[in-house]
Amino acid sequence: MGRDRLGQVRLRDRPPHALLTGTAYLDKDPALPFAQDCLEDLRDEIGQTVHFARRDGAHVLYLATRESREADHVIPRVGRRLPAHVTALGQVLLAQLTDDEVVALLPAPLVALTEHTITDLTKLTGELDQVRTRGWSYEREQGTPGVACVAVAVDYRIPATDAISCSMPAGLPPAEVERITESIIKHTRKLAATLRREGIR
Repeated sequence: MGRDRLGQVRLRDRPPHALLTGTAYLDKDPALPFAQDCLEDLRDEIGQTVHFARRDGAHVLYLATRESREADHVIPRVGRRLPAHVTALGQVLLAQLTDDEVVALLPAPLVALTEHTITDLTKLTGELDQVRTRGWSYEREQGTPGVACVAVAVDYRIPATDAISCSMPAGLPPAEVERITESIIKHTRKLAATLRREGIR
C-alpha cells in the first residue's frame, strides 16, 4: 500500500472492507447524529466550514464536516487523520491532558506541515497552557497555508475526546474571529449538555 508524507495509507490504496469498516464505525457512534445537527446550526450561523473530530492517540480523526456554502469546491475530510499538534482540534484535546501525558503521547520529532507548525515540545506545552486558560484553541496556518482554525472541546467526557472547530481564511479581522469563537463556544456547550442529558459517554 502507498503512504503519504504523514505515513498514512492513501485512501485509494485501501481495500473496500476498510471503507466499510469506517462507515460502520460512524453509523454506530451515538454522539454523531447530535454532532451533525450541531454542525448544521453552527455553519448556518457563522458561514464558515466546521468540523467534529475525536482524538485518536496522537492524532485527530475527522468524523463530520459541514463545508461553507461559499466554498468553491468541497474537500472530503471525514475519515481524515492528522497529527494532533498541527490542528486546533488536536491542540484543544491535548490540553485536556497533563504536560507529562502530552510529552509521553506525542512522537519525536514532531512533524511540520507548514513553516508555522509548532515542532518544539516546550513551545507546544506553553501553547496548551494558554488553551487551558482560555478554554479554546486557535492556530493560524500551522496545518494549512492561508487557513486559521478555532476549536472548542465537547466536554461530555472527562477528559474530553471530541471537539468542534471552524476553518476560516487566515486574514479575517480579529472582531470576526471573536464572533466565530463565541458561536463555537455556545454551540459546543449546547451539544455537550445534550449528550450528557442523553446519557451518551
